[in-house]
Amino acid sequence: MEIRPVTATATSASSESKVKDEAALRRKAQDLEASFLAEMLKYTGLGKSEGGFDGGVGEEQFSSFLVDEYASKMVKAGGIGLAESIFKSLQKGAEHAE
Repeated sequence: MEIRPVTATATSASSESKVKDEAALRRKAQDLEASFLAEMLKYTGLGKSEGGFDGGVGEEQFSSFLVDEYASKMVKAGGIGLAESIFKSLQKGAEHAE
């Protein structure tokens, strides 16, 4: 049985990989929060025209993009805290999977 010493490159590579994994988990958690917020914003009627000057079919088709962008901006500004909770849960799940 051969025992090899741990080198600095091996530990830095694993820590770099961990940082990338955490960044990916955080992005996924933020994406999920943005999707949740977009659905909530749709139920409020955001993106629907008010009054006699509606945009017709074009407005109906593109209003979802506006709602999605609002939700993304909300998450980038701090959101409602859902992304952080999801991130912590994903982190715990990843730790248990190892």
